[in-house]
Amino acid sequence: MSSGNSSKSRSPDECMHAIHEVASKPVMIVTEYMENGSLDTFLKKNDGHFTVIQLVGMLRGIASGMKYLSDMGYVHRDLAARNILINSNLVCKVSDFGLSRILEDDPEAAYTTRGGKIPIRWTAPEAIAFRKFTSASDVWSYGIVMWEVVSYGERPYWEMTNQDVIKAVEEGYRLPSPMDCPAALYQLMLDCWQKDRNSRPKFDEIVCMLEKLIRNPSSLKTLVNASSRVSNLLGEHSPLGNGVYRSVGEWLEAIKMGRYTEIFMENGYSSMDAVAQVTLEDLRRLGITLVGHQKKIMNSLQEMKVQLVNGMVPL
Repeated sequence: MSSGNSSKSRSPDECMHAIHEVASKPVMIVTEYMENGSLDTFLKKNDGHFTVIQLVGMLRGIASGMKYLSDMGYVHRDLAARNILINSNLVCKVSDFGLSRILEDDPEAAYTTRGGKIPIRWTAPEAIAFRKFTSASDVWSYGIVMWEVVSYGERPYWEMTNQDVIKAVEEGYRLPSPMDCPAALYQLMLDCWQKDRNSRPKFDEIVCMLEKLIRNPSSLKTLVNASSRVSNLLGEHSPLGNGVYRSVGEWLEAIKMGRYTEIFMENGYSSMDAVAQVTLEDLRRLGITLVGHQKKIMNSLQEMKVQLVNGMVPL
């Protein structure tokens, strides 16, 4: 070593103190200030205020962040709208890495956990069943985040219990398309929810798909049909009634939409069987024009129909 080095050498005691200082300080991530806070809360406060292109831009930012993590060999394990931060320019950043883990270079590598809580509504079925987390299980969670964004922060699977969610997903049920959702976006959600994890798209593919949609806005104009979106949930089952709510008024009061009871009754929707056939167009015809109220009514109907399909409501 050259004697020209002017730095002062440390004593053994000073070195031990420095090591202790480093070891006692937690690892931290420093990010810029994101003015609008968590994405789920922000969307709920701004229900219906954004264009489809703006929503797709948010989704693209989240996918880009997840591509970066995936390329670095990390699995997030807790991807959800509540763990996405958004700034005043609607730029989204992935956050909350409390459950994230690094994987080996092997593309088939999985992180296996023996215990701890799992965010059931956002977690892939193989991760719930075998506690094996991969980038593909993050893709499943990303599909749920897509659904949250397009539905402006709606709770995935509504008021179904975690056990009901597990059972329904295992039996092939998937969340229905949010209201006014472009068909291309809903198809991407379904691709993310493939049971076989190897059939799900990779994050780099998702980024490419979303960029193509942004460059070609006309591809977002075809919407999932509102009436078939809810009617196909019924399948062979009979319409709502008997075991769900005793009256239309009781149902509307339960979802805090009691102000519309008289309108429903005056227009012939005097039973839950009749209400089961209501479409978004019907609500508009009845003069229910507030987007948030339309969503609350349609999502309540969807939730009850999902429960019927999966045998969760006694008839």
